[in-house]
Amino acid sequence: MSSNKQVDRIAASTTVRTYRGPRFQPLRRALKIPVWGDLGIRLGLALFLIFVVVMIHWWDREGLVDNLDGEVSFLDVIYFTMISITTTGFGDIAPISDRARLVEAVIVTPIRFAVFFIFVGTAYNFIIKRSWEKWRMARIQEQLSNHIVVLGYGISGSEAVGELIERGTDPSCIVVIDPSEERLHEAEALGCNIMAADATRDQTLKAVRISEAQNVLVSAGRDDTTILITLTVRALAPHVPISAVVRADDNESLARQAGANNVINPVRFTGLLLAGSAKGEHIAEYLADLASVSGRVQLVERRITDEECGLAISELKTGGRGLRVYRNGRALGFWEDECQTLQSGDVVVEIIPTPNGETNGDGRDRDDLIDA
Repeated sequence: MSSNKQVDRIAASTTVRTYRGPRFQPLRRALKIPVWGDLGIRLGLALFLIFVVVMIHWWDREGLVDNLDGEVSFLDVIYFTMISITTTGFGDIAPISDRARLVEAVIVTPIRFAVFFIFVGTAYNFIIKRSWEKWRMARIQEQLSNHIVVLGYGISGSEAVGELIERGTDPSCIVVIDPSEERLHEAEALGCNIMAADATRDQTLKAVRISEAQNVLVSAGRDDTTILITLTVRALAPHVPISAVVRADDNESLARQAGANNVINPVRFTGLLLAGSAKGEHIAEYLADLASVSGRVQLVERRITDEECGLAISELKTGGRGLRVYRNGRALGFWEDECQTLQSGDVVVEIIPTPNGETNGDGRDRDDLIDA
């Protein structure tokens, strides 16, 4: 089967599983209970409590007196219940027996407060709070620019977000999208912008201004879904760098054809660590050290500065150890002659130390170096 046919097969099979639920609000948490369902539950509870008070008053109607005609009918009980709960109190119907007054004090008064808080809470939640959240989320959406979009918040996605924050990325500059609301609690606690939605849909990606993103990280948990998301992102954002996680070797080339700039295979990386450990007990530890910001050393990719033009890769101003130079689409090793004269526009990969509080040879700290 050709590569194009494989892409078509994967896209077609994934489309069947595409989310077809109701429209979402941008950067809003999806609700387990629909809005009108929540409102119905609140009103139903309030009406039930009012009904309980009506039954109590009807059962104890002998303790009530009607100052107009002296007879307390069922309509009078409903009327008395409503004016009691709303604390209006016209005085035409009043409790006269000790038992009726005790019922009013011990049972009806707490129910009156409960009904009051239900209505106040409903007004706050559906009018004030939702209006404020809608306005706030709209402002966040308008300000999204040069942000990082993480599509999929499983094991790989959550680890990536945590590492980004450790590396100094502001959580407010990270947008996490996942169809499962439960997975988003941790990202929300970290301060990230979140959306419970399907990342394969154009509407979802447009809502987070994918074309204005700095980077897009795709880790959907399934290779076919990851490739479909990558295709969708690349169609909407032709120039945004995309990093995708795939687990099958056969799908790495498909992910690159779909538009991924970087394809990470965690299974292959694990194999590299295992193989490295067989050649030396410290190789795997050092590789893991390089990959994490919490280690003693860190791999950094950056463009060379103007003052570094003409220097050798071993003379970087950061004090780091240069390993590779990317020039015009070519990867050059530090031992090659081309790396002995850096040129404007070169991208260098280097190793820098990452102990807290130390500088990198030119007075700049690690965060400044990463930003550079």
